[in-house]
Amino acid sequence: MTVDDHSATAGAGSCEYMLLQNQLCFALHSTSLMMTKVYKPHLQALNLTYPQYLAMLVLWEKDGLTVGEVSTRLLTDPGSLTPLLKRLEVEGMISRVRSHEDQRVVHLHLTQLGKDLHQQAKHIPQCILAASGLSLEKLQDIQKNLLLLRRNLQDSI
Repeated sequence: MTVDDHSATAGAGSCEYMLLQNQLCFALHSTSLMMTKVYKPHLQALNLTYPQYLAMLVLWEKDGLTVGEVSTRLLTDPGSLTPLLKRLEVEGMISRVRSHEDQRVVHLHLTQLGKDLHQQAKHIPQCILAASGLSLEKLQDIQKNLLLLRRNLQDSI
């Protein structure tokens, strides 16, 4: 690469719309990473990873869902969810029960430990609110806009 080639490459990368700091995708990605880091100590105290916490949130909302239903709620593939669910079962937080009507369908049920964990996790949303430095109303506005963005992106694929 010559000096001229290097200058042309550097100049091409300096377009305002191509700067990393101007990318919505990076703002979302880096914010997600920070959010996970804020959650980490709270979840470690409960012996949960962030993805496990999300699955437990779904089950705390409605116990007895199928793997497919949880997967749909979490916008993930059921196959990628299975190892996470197996770990929750090994940890004694859920039980996985195959349907008598269709052996391919697996229902997820909270154990007593899983139900008790719900009580222990109730402080987490308040901790996240405090860490955000924003008002509840402002966070609700951000969430509303993110959900709209997600819906629009889903509709585009």
